[in-house]
Parts: sequence; C-alpha cells; structure tokens
Amino acid sequence: MHRRRFFNTTAGAVAAFQVDSVARAQSAAQSVVSRPADSVARDEDFWLNIRHAFTVDRNMINLNNGGVSPSPKIVMDTETRYLEIENMNPSYYMWNVLDPGLETVRRRLAREFGCDTEEIAITRNASEALEIVQLGMDLKPGDEVLTTNQDYGRMITCWQQRERRDGIVLKQIKFPVPPPSLDFLTKRIEENITAKTKVIHICHVTNRTGQIFPVKQICQMARARGIEVVVDGAHAFAQFPFKHKDLDCDYYGTSLHKWVLAPIGTGMLYVRKSKIEKIWPMMPAPPSMNANIRKFEEIGTHPASQRNAITEALNFHDSIGGERKAERFRYLRKRWSNELRQLPGVKILNSEDPEQSCAIGFISVDGFKAPDLAKHLWDKHRIWTVAIVTPGEYEGLRITPNVYTTLEEIDEFTAVMTKIIKHGSIPA
Repeated sequence: MHRRRFFNTTAGAVAAFQVDSVARAQSAAQSVVSRPADSVARDEDFWLNIRHAFTVDRNMINLNNGGVSPSPKIVMDTETRYLEIENMNPSYYMWNVLDPGLETVRRRLAREFGCDTEEIAITRNASEALEIVQLGMDLKPGDEVLTTNQDYGRMITCWQQRERRDGIVLKQIKFPVPPPSLDFLTKRIEENITAKTKVIHICHVTNRTGQIFPVKQICQMARARGIEVVVDGAHAFAQFPFKHKDLDCDYYGTSLHKWVLAPIGTGMLYVRKSKIEKIWPMMPAPPSMNANIRKFEEIGTHPASQRNAITEALNFHDSIGGERKAERFRYLRKRWSNELRQLPGVKILNSEDPEQSCAIGFISVDGFKAPDLAKHLWDKHRIWTVAIVTPGEYEGLRITPNVYTTLEEIDEFTAVMTKIIKHGSIPA
C-alpha cells in the first residue's frame, strides 16, 4: 500500500483509530486480501492501522506479551460499557441482560476453535480451565500422570497436590531445546508410557521456549492405549491458526488474555461432549448438569462485563486474520534472533521450523545470568522481558512481541543486546 494513499484513506487523529479499531483493521485487511500473509507481515503501513488500536505505554518496550497482553481500546471500551450497565442494577442487568450474552460468546469461541457450542466453557484463565480437568478426573493411588519438566509450573503444582492427596504418581520427562523434530517429541512421550500411565499432560506451546508440540499425534497415540491427554493451550490459541480437528484432543484449556487480546481474567475450556459427564466440576453443580458443559462455570457471582467483551476481541482478531498474525509474529522473532545468533556465546533455543515455533523466541547467552540481563534491560533501557531458568539445563530471556510492537522497538532491543554481548559483561 502506497504511504500517501494510506494516509489519505485513514486520515484523522490517533483517537479515531482507537475508537473504530475493528473497522480500521477490516479496511486494512481488505486492501491486502489478495496478498500472501508473509508479504503482509512486512507491510508497516498495514500494521500501523493495528498499532493505533492500542493505548500501550510507548515509553517502555513490552516484550513479555506471553504473560498477558493488552486489549485493543475497543475491547476495553466494550468491557467498560458492560460494567456500567451491570452497575445500574446488578441483580437485574447481570442475570437478565448480560448473562444471556454469554451464549453468544460461547458460540463465537466454538466457531473459532472448530467444535460444538456445547463443548465450550468460559473460565477465568488457562490455569482454572486445566485444573477443572486435572482435579475432576477419577484417578486411583498408583495411577501415573506423564508430563514434562517444561510444562507450566501451576499445572505441575496441581498434579503434585494430587500426588499428596490421592497417591497418584507424577512423572516428568526432559527434552532438548530445540528438539530435532516433532516426531522426536512424540517418541519421547511414547517411550515413557507404562502400564500404569492413565494421563498425559502436554503443552500445545510451551511457555518457556515456545516449542509447539505434535498434539494430534500424541492424542491419537494415547487414545489407542486408553490414556487420557490434557492439552495446555494457554500460549497457542489465536497465536497461529488451527482448529480442533488439527488436534483431535479431548481436553483443551487456554487463556484469552494472551493472543486473543480479550479482557484480563478470561479463559476457555474445551471438553469433548462424550467426556463432560466423567469430569467432576471444581465447584459443585447439581446432578441435572452432569452432562452440561456449563457445570464448569458454576463459580457463583462472576464478572459478566469481562466475559461479554470477549466477542469484541474475537472480532478484532478476525479482522486482522490469523495467518497474517502468525506470519507477523515469525517476522518479528526472526528480525532480532537472526541478528543476535551471529554473536559469540549466543544460543537461540526456539526452533526455526515454522511447524514448531511462532511468536515466542528464546535467547541464551553464555556467561550471562538471565535474571541479571532482564533487570538491566528494564532498569537502564525500559525493555520489559522475562527471565526463565531451567536448573541444570538452560536459562535465558523469553521474547514475545505482539501485533502492536514496532520495528523500532525490536531493533532497540537488538541494539542493546548486541552492545552488552560484545562488551562481555553487563555495564554498571
């Protein structure tokens, strides 16, 4: 898109971009509809439309969107509007006006995931979604749960509590980063299965190095052996395009405040319809709801304004296009990692295979402690990252930009890291 034509067609103040962000994103997408996603990933005029939908603090560089991401202003405004409505008369508006809207949210999420509407529960985050399944499964003393040492800490803690309470056995396996192939990961899981293995717990995308797992292979391999598979999709949903048929899983939990850009404190749980009745809800529901996916939402009074605004976040996501987002993420990741991998002592621990990686990048530098690097980047340069340490294996910085991240911000991070690495130590 020619720069002059772009500004002619999108004239107006920044506020106008923010108020009408979905329409702007749709208009931008329409202008590139015939172009391949990897070409659009490098079109800064296109991404300017997207950036102005956010009200982020540009006096800091946020490269930790993997933790939680900001919502576009239109999503925040929608949440605020619903909050104002429910406060006019909470007991009436919440239960008679806003709660019925949750069914629209459910339908939209089911369409995005490619499943039946009656298989989607709305939760507060991925941890809650997954813990519903982890705590709701009937397991006996001695039953084994197989996972990795790179799965999310909260999920491991949940299984460890079941070890203490119920006498199950948790087995954690290791794998190299990056692994040689997706088949290697399937084999690594398969070779650790025993006659006592009842559950396999895996990440769709690990929260550490962003490794994508071969979920469908593992689910089908386990199902043939009568083993349940719980899939942690916290970092996958809306980071890159896929549907349930690409996974063939029975249980899938995800956060919506990461790559969907929904309000903070929103998540989703998928349970295959034939499995719903077998899982106890974390908070009790009446027997009449045994086969109803909504039994997993029985938490009492809940924030209707947050949940109802999920639909607007899905609108914004669809306006950009899932494939365009994924290619933009890969482009931004490669922009910094291709530069820094040339420096001495640098190891890029995320895979370069597009089937194994997307937005999340991971850099390790020999001789540097990751927490010290993260502290220096923030204290001296206002660059926000997260340090990850896997004792005895690796440590480094997880780098996760998002759709609002500028090339200048990526290049600033690259320049600062280059200077530190060439200096050989963190400057005082």
